[in-house]
Amino acid sequence: MSATRTVSVIVKGRVQGVSYRVWTQAEARARGLSGYVRNRDDGSVEALFSGPPEAVDHMVALCRSGPPAARVTDVSLREGGNPPETGRFEILRG
Repeated sequence: MSATRTVSVIVKGRVQGVSYRVWTQAEARARGLSGYVRNRDDGSVEALFSGPPEAVDHMVALCRSGPPAARVTDVSLREGGNPPETGRFEILRG
């Protein structure tokens, strides 16, 4: 089994304008994950997480609630993708 897991998630609900991206960046960095988060034109938030499988699993679970002002209605998950540069988790422009 690989020591690194990479997943992308799409988070829907009230997730823009509630500091969801800043919260995601802080939580991902605290868990040593690499990747990015960005707003999408449809009002959802997209994130890519890469790192130890347990940390990725925990981050995906956290995304289901988000920061206090968020109201998450759905989190879709896709396995795989190109692992980002190790050690960096960035907020990208939508």
